[in-house]
Amino acid sequence: MAESLTLRKAFAEAASVLRHGGIATPELDARLLLCHAASLTHEAYIACARDEFPPATRVRLDAAIERRLKHEPVARITGSREFYGWDFLLDPHALDPRPDTETLIEAALAHVERKGLRDMPLRLLDLGTGTGCILITLLAELPRAHGIGTDKSGAALALAAVNARRHGVSSRASFAAGDWLDAVTGKFDLVLSNPPYLVSGEIAGLAADVAAYDPILALDGGQDGLDAYRRIASRAGEVLAEDGRLIFEIGPAQSEAVAGILGQAGLRLDGPEGIRRDLAGRPRVVVAGV
Repeated sequence: MAESLTLRKAFAEAASVLRHGGIATPELDARLLLCHAASLTHEAYIACARDEFPPATRVRLDAAIERRLKHEPVARITGSREFYGWDFLLDPHALDPRPDTETLIEAALAHVERKGLRDMPLRLLDLGTGTGCILITLLAELPRAHGIGTDKSGAALALAAVNARRHGVSSRASFAAGDWLDAVTGKFDLVLSNPPYLVSGEIAGLAADVAAYDPILALDGGQDGLDAYRRIASRAGEVLAEDGRLIFEIGPAQSEAVAGILGQAGLRLDGPEGIRRDLAGRPRVVVAGV
């Protein structure tokens, strides 16, 4: 009688298929996709590794493997992405949150701590909110803060609202459709954005898991990648509260150009804290005020 397929053997088979299909992280991806197909946590998978692998679960895993072989990101297959310790639902209408963007969260919280503002009723504005990961994470970390997330995509705003409910901050979060600052009025203590910053002509040459699956609106920064920075900076003074801060994620080669755009708009970098580096040591975030 043929030996039954166990979870451990299913994992080994999946990893082998992904490896031969040219996937860079076959073991990690196989484990994540198997756990998703079987509705198991990583810890539960380890405990159940010798258990029989149900046929229905194999069907789900095979479908997920087929999608991954087409270079669809694992997070888009599973429908969620962990960001700063929080789990965010993901769909085709929003950018897949990157670990680099956690640098923006760290910069915002460092400013709040430095100014002694953690227990203040801060007003936050997240421009181009996507999944809502920036706004929602900061609202979760700052329990007296309120905020608005804006996006041109109504579908992305609907997703962000769902994520806000999942993380218990919906009473302090609102969402508005519009192009950058066109959707809001009033003053904000923190204005945050991870805008599109890729050069238009370079998008076609990106890795397939980015170019084919992230929405173009979240990637295309215009001919030099800086269009959104110019638009936001030109009006940032209108919405920044006294001693407020504008915090941008940037591409790793854009710090000088973005600093110049901010200077032309009458904004100044926050001294040594004005440019923060990501875990790879690359400039990733700029912090500026009036």
